[in-house]
Amino acid sequence: MSVDRVSWTAIVLTSANREWTHTLQQELEIRQAKGYIDKDVILLTVEDPKSNVGSGGATINALLTIVEFLSAKKGYTVINPDVLLEAHILILHSGRSYPYDSCSRPFTTLPVQYSNAEYDGLVTSIDLLLKVISEKIAVKSRSGVWISSTDMMLSIPSDADVPWVESEVCVITMPSTIQYCKDHGVYKLDAEGNVKDILYQQKADVLGSCQRRDGSVPVVAGVVYFNNAVASKLLSFHTKPPLDACTYMGLDSGQAPLKLSLFFDVLLPMTGLSENEFVAGERNRSFSKYGQNQVNVSMARKLWQELHDFRIKACMIETGEFHYLPDLSAEHKKILLNCPLKACNYDNLTWNNVIHSSIGNKSQVSEDSVVINSILQGEVTVGSKTTVSHSYFQGKVVVGKDSIVAGLRIEDFKMKKILKFGEDLVIQGFNIHLKTLNTNPYVLTVHGRFDNIMSPTWKTTSTFCNDLWLVFLDRTGILREDLWGTDVENDDQTIYTAKLYPVFHATDQVGLEEILWLQGQTVREDDKTILKRWRSSWRLSLMEILQFINLSEEFQWRKELFYKISQQDLVHVLTNREHKGFCNVFNSASVENFSQQILQTLDKVAEKATSPGLAARTLANIADVLGSMAGLKGGLRSGPAANKSWSKAFNFLEANDIAAGVHALAKERDQWLGRPDLLVRAARHYEGAAAILVRQAVMTAKEFFRFDEATPTPMNKWVTAECPARIDVSGGWSDTPPITYEHGGAVTIIGVLINGKRPIGARARRIEEPVIRLEITGDGVESQIVVCKELHDLEDYCQPHSPGALLKASFICVNLINLSSSSTLAEQLTSKYSGGFEMKTWSNLPHGSGLGTSSILAGAILGALLCAAGKKSDRDSLIHAVLYLEQLLTTGGGWQDQIGGLCGGIHLGLSEAKLPLKVETVDLKVPQTIIDNFNKRLVLVYTGRTRLARNLLQDVLRNWYARNPYIMKTEDSLVDLAKECSHAVIEGNLDNVGSCISRNWSMKKLMAPGCETETIEKIMSLLRPHASGMCMAGAGGGGFLYAIMKESDKKQFVQDLLTGVEGLEDVVLYDICVDKQGLTVSVED
Repeated sequence: MSVDRVSWTAIVLTSANREWTHTLQQELEIRQAKGYIDKDVILLTVEDPKSNVGSGGATINALLTIVEFLSAKKGYTVINPDVLLEAHILILHSGRSYPYDSCSRPFTTLPVQYSNAEYDGLVTSIDLLLKVISEKIAVKSRSGVWISSTDMMLSIPSDADVPWVESEVCVITMPSTIQYCKDHGVYKLDAEGNVKDILYQQKADVLGSCQRRDGSVPVVAGVVYFNNAVASKLLSFHTKPPLDACTYMGLDSGQAPLKLSLFFDVLLPMTGLSENEFVAGERNRSFSKYGQNQVNVSMARKLWQELHDFRIKACMIETGEFHYLPDLSAEHKKILLNCPLKACNYDNLTWNNVIHSSIGNKSQVSEDSVVINSILQGEVTVGSKTTVSHSYFQGKVVVGKDSIVAGLRIEDFKMKKILKFGEDLVIQGFNIHLKTLNTNPYVLTVHGRFDNIMSPTWKTTSTFCNDLWLVFLDRTGILREDLWGTDVENDDQTIYTAKLYPVFHATDQVGLEEILWLQGQTVREDDKTILKRWRSSWRLSLMEILQFINLSEEFQWRKELFYKISQQDLVHVLTNREHKGFCNVFNSASVENFSQQILQTLDKVAEKATSPGLAARTLANIADVLGSMAGLKGGLRSGPAANKSWSKAFNFLEANDIAAGVHALAKERDQWLGRPDLLVRAARHYEGAAAILVRQAVMTAKEFFRFDEATPTPMNKWVTAECPARIDVSGGWSDTPPITYEHGGAVTIIGVLINGKRPIGARARRIEEPVIRLEITGDGVESQIVVCKELHDLEDYCQPHSPGALLKASFICVNLINLSSSSTLAEQLTSKYSGGFEMKTWSNLPHGSGLGTSSILAGAILGALLCAAGKKSDRDSLIHAVLYLEQLLTTGGGWQDQIGGLCGGIHLGLSEAKLPLKVETVDLKVPQTIIDNFNKRLVLVYTGRTRLARNLLQDVLRNWYARNPYIMKTEDSLVDLAKECSHAVIEGNLDNVGSCISRNWSMKKLMAPGCETETIEKIMSLLRPHASGMCMAGAGGGGFLYAIMKESDKKQFVQDLLTGVEGLEDVVLYDICVDKQGLTVSVED
């Protein structure tokens, strides 16, 4: 379902940390490459001109930067505010560091993933904030500038009403409680929804003046809209000292940095507040006091004078909820365990307690815990209501209940006992960068879930690791001077500032043992040894660690984990033959530079494959990876795959040496990675390699092909084999390799006479001359004669377009001729058969009919040839022999055609999802009366267009290997439909059969989009009011269409209906009826 979405001109992300700017820009660009942000949106990450310029200063500086960028892009040589006239700009403030996510609040990973998305990846808070602003909040607004904080979550149901009213300034608000808003901001609104005041962290009695009738108050949700006039006014500040001091231009002009609040310096003058009240800054102490400094007073007056004429409208989203992300671990855990964004009910999001994680068989994770992007290998236990994110555990690890674990790596911790973390803890790992030492250490931290990291230690309620400070200090022997020295004031002595966490030691490795010791879970008996090592370590406080975070390494670690998990999942799915696709992972890997790791993993799976089916699927996946790497720049995926550079690898595969073949493919692949066009060509050759292995998988059907010796026919006596055509009533495509042996297939098939005759046939006879003489005739095509006198004349049997290839392959298929023999062709023919063979084939059907001609013809050829050569075989054996023959010919093919042509009547064909490939045929034994009724209502129409099955087949197989969800669902439905249709046939309910036929066509269109051409659609639209059901024979795209009419004997009616219709001049009606015999073989008297 399409969703209205703002077409942003630009999205700007502000950053208070200069070192983070490049990394944040990369993260935005990755989202754009994945399609989460429209491709033509300008993305900018703008560093604040100085730290702590405030949300207002950061907004004005970001606005200046993007307008300057747009001005330059449009060819202006100076900043021109006119670029704002049609622009939709979104400014997002990344905010301060966050103690509970190393990548800060906007990039907090949530337990959710996109459903059926083209790309895979972790979903973060900023992703859903972008979604809710772009698809809900800002959809109705005109051009202008939106500003949003990212330190909160806005839960807005998908069906919520956003009562947008055009205004100069609009603030988004939602109802909240007075109790909650005591720690946040509140708007005071008049009856028309205008903002008359902004209150911040006020007492309940003050907030009571803002109450609505239901007792709720309008919370400051952190989202603001400025129309072009207001945005232009704010832009002008860069030319108006002292207001320019909040921009980089003011800083570059020598101004001291200026801090401005978006709400209390920019918006507050627009509420109707008087100039004196604003300048005094003392009204209810709801905004910063400017004091008596002349510069500050001048600035305040300037702000009021510039902005007081504008007015603010509130947009109240009644069903929305505002959730701030505070510096409290309990609130962070609550957000992950029961995220309020679940209530949005967006269709393309799936929430789960375990998201993109690999959990070992012996691991025990409580059902009410959350695991995100983590690997838990070995015997890992995770207690109730614990969150684990971006972590890697190996070994015996126990994480207590009600804890938060993030970024923790336990890969090589050697100990005999179980590694145990206590309950109610916050355990985190951080990648930091120490610029002065030019090093990037990994640091662990711990504190308690009930600890307030900002609370001074002198308070009686203050704790560390949930113990009172005195208890903790007594247990460990740590002194206060160890943590804060002598210069830190008592009020500043907090967990946040305490130098608790060791980074380096002169001789020993520090980290995990010290963390266990700090929390009271010691791993050594001698605590004094740990204390001594801890005390002599170079340590950092949590505050310093957050300041030194190496954001690039943090994102890289998350991605490495993500793709390591993806690779494990890939191996598991392939080796266990599960139905799951990975194209979204491959697409993401190409964007995030992890394709090589994926390729290497797939190489290993293919090399170790124990069956050609598994190896084929794996090579097809490699083709998809290469296609993803090429993107849209490499050309079409379908194309030739016979470049001689790949022949060595192909030869290994043809010889069934899979490991050597895969190794040779990978070696050659390395030469084709430099350009998109080369990548696509390499992908084609991997698909060609997969096709070789599919052939070998299907050739396992030879196990079920048996024939006995009989008396050869007399010399020069013709053996004639004739077959009906077939229509696939329901279930087509499920018989196609590799689908048939990976999923299992079921097809309801009917053998039919065309114009009262069996249209497909072959003749064979023995002749005295030791040669093989072949004559091929077809519908309206001049006969072609091929004479094979030497073995090399037969060697092109595997080239489908070479003259007589099908007939030549038939001799190889049933071992009448051995190409590897040292005997000549004449010697083999003379010694075994006292002479040679002559064969003729024909089909009276148009090329590309969709009625199964080629496979049925193969069955007729085998039937005639075996009889002439003195062999006999039953129909089940011939069905499997045709499968084998078509693999020798390299054309491939399923089994439904030969069932219809060899067995005749009405049958249900079945195959299981396994190798070797075995086909079962079930004769539905339909009474003659039902067949008679069926014949009277059956109509066959030739569309006048040739069917292009090959092109359709390539697309279907590519989608199957990718395990596209709609393909999987459709295959399930096709199998079920075939069985349903067979029951309807037996019951003689032809209207239900018609319904099955129509649904079968709908499913074929899902399998192969494009198979319904304009001509087909025109014919069907004319027949639809008069037919119980209709479908194209075979894959569609052209050929024959058949229909069950609502009434009997309607051929002439249909003829009249279609005659004279523009575009249907080549349409021809044929007689059709059920053939009950199938293959008939007769010997000339």
